[in-house]
Amino acid sequence: MGALKRLMPFTAEQTVNILSEFGPLVLMFIVNAMYGIAAGTWALIISTVVAIVAMLIVLRRLPIFPLIASSVTVVFGGMTIVTKDPMWVQIKVTIFNAMFALFLFGGLWLDRNFFKYVFEKTFHYTKEGWDRFTWSFAWFFVFTAFANEFVRLTFKDEQVYNILSLEMNGIGIWIAFKVALIMPLSAFYAWYLTRIMQRYRMPEEKLLPKALPAPTIGNSSARSGADFEPLGAASNPAARASREAELG
Repeated sequence: MGALKRLMPFTAEQTVNILSEFGPLVLMFIVNAMYGIAAGTWALIISTVVAIVAMLIVLRRLPIFPLIASSVTVVFGGMTIVTKDPMWVQIKVTIFNAMFALFLFGGLWLDRNFFKYVFEKTFHYTKEGWDRFTWSFAWFFVFTAFANEFVRLTFKDEQVYNILSLEMNGIGIWIAFKVALIMPLSAFYAWYLTRIMQRYRMPEEKLLPKALPAPTIGNSSARSGADFEPLGAASNPAARASREAELG
């Protein structure tokens, strides 16, 4: 079991989320190179639907953010197939990332931090830490939106380019840019921010319930039953579960 954990350091949810993000684009890259953009887009749509089903089977629920991203991918992929224009599946990244950045900035402005709301029961950081994390990621989404538009507008689908001794058309370069640059960069940036966030971890004593005073040693007959009430409540499983729920 220890060897398996070393080889696969991610949880089931993390593994499904990573595969649902990487898998469809990698498959689209391969199929597009072999059969063209129409077949590549079909591969993207079908593999995205398979990823949604895998999330439901493995996690027994549909995580909100991956579900929204996958649904948008299917819609814009369908528009590419109908119009035979790869622009739709490409511009989806720009629109989605720009809108999500605005959503994060708006949440900070309204003091409704999205990441804090989603992850605060798993990761315990100060408000300053959550705000810095969200602010940084919002700007990262702005950067990826502009980078996506730069590549989309610079490399035309009808032209063939020689990149590192490989001949690729514009859509091939765009997919390679997503798979080989943006995805690893996103993973590294998330890891880097997670390391930075360690500075904002809440002290353990703020997360744990205050210790109850030990009962006074003395003549037990002189003490009433009410003296033991707090101790009894603390040892009650229902009371403890309620306390833990309040602490998150």
